[in-house]
Amino acid sequence: MWTVIYIAPSARIAERIQQRLTDEGFLVKVREAKVSKQYEILVPEGELNEVRDILGSILH
Repeated sequence: MWTVIYIAPSARIAERIQQRLTDEGFLVKVREAKVSKQYEILVPEGELNEVRDILGSILH
């Protein structure tokens, strides 16, 4: 099952995060949020904890 791990404020930021996570070897999907012009970044549930660690370093 895919799980939303982050909501990006723009397509450009979502694509940048997707690329960085993919470079680290993770499966990543991006989809437009239904409510606004934001973008959801999704990863497989089994990789959630590992992705959180990497995502923290990407965002800071």
